[in-house]
Amino acid sequence: MSTKIFDLLGANADNLLHHTCTTISKELIHIPGNDFVDRMFSPSNRSPQVLRSLSQLYNSGRLSGTGYMSILPVDQGIEHSAGASFASNPIYFDSENIVKLAIEGNCNAIASTFGVLASVSRKYAHKIPFIVKINHNELLTYPNKFDQIMFGSVEEAWNMGAVAVGATIYFGSPESSRQIVEVAQAFERAHELGMATVLWCYTRNNAFKKDGIDYHTATDLSSQANHLGVTIQADIIKQKLSDKNGGFTAINFSKTHPNVYSDLNTNHPIDLCRYQVANCYMGRIGLINSGGESKGESDLKDAVITAVINKRAGGQGLISGRKAFQKSMNEGVNLLNTIQDVYLDKTITIA
Repeated sequence: MSTKIFDLLGANADNLLHHTCTTISKELIHIPGNDFVDRMFSPSNRSPQVLRSLSQLYNSGRLSGTGYMSILPVDQGIEHSAGASFASNPIYFDSENIVKLAIEGNCNAIASTFGVLASVSRKYAHKIPFIVKINHNELLTYPNKFDQIMFGSVEEAWNMGAVAVGATIYFGSPESSRQIVEVAQAFERAHELGMATVLWCYTRNNAFKKDGIDYHTATDLSSQANHLGVTIQADIIKQKLSDKNGGFTAINFSKTHPNVYSDLNTNHPIDLCRYQVANCYMGRIGLINSGGESKGESDLKDAVITAVINKRAGGQGLISGRKAFQKSMNEGVNLLNTIQDVYLDKTITIA
């Protein structure tokens, strides 16, 4: 292992690098590898055109041919407002610089909005795979409704050369039933046109907070969101890294089983993430975890910790945006490359 990664893990190194999952065995997980598309998708209903699109995603950038992914997502200009997202580094108000960061960072793909990718599609769609985010929660309607609405059509994404479409569902929200139907239909159309599908698979309901504890990222809740996401045939699931368990029991809602809190989980972050992977058909559909917000000086360390947890749990990569673009381009490239180093390091194995 590189000294850089070990040093960044710091006091977490032993706990993260030497943990063995005794909950869900790694032998039950479909582990990422250079044959992942053939092994997982060729037996499925995905068409040859979709297989080609998936192959483009898995065989681009620095992680090409590994079965792992490093994706730059920049839809925060809509989701969090452009000022909040780009004021710390105004070069990213320019859409071209967003794509340049993904290319310089050797990412598998750039995931962004219709506007960002359309503005430079003829220049870059053949140079890096485009994932067009087709719905958003825009942060200008007052009061904010936390509702994902469509910003364009699947055909529009296809016409600009996109390899995949991405969408968000707020599972558990009052609007989730409509979102599930809309996104399922959009994913069906994307597959008909030969594109891959990526789901931002989030829980969202104020009732998921209880006694001052936020259970949105609890592994029982977030993993059920994953299970719903793979049901509508997402090819890749994007999920926040779990940091706790016991969401269903705390809010006294839905159905669960005692084994979810005993045999199948511990409080170790790799075990919590392993349960997220298990709910993606035991890894048949790849789980990529979110990089999360930028916290400044700790970003590089936090990103490496998340990547190690995801990889050792059987996940398929990281999708990291704010930590990369809310700093200079050179620093952003370094962060993306360091995340990639984790997935390229053969000494960091599946737990």
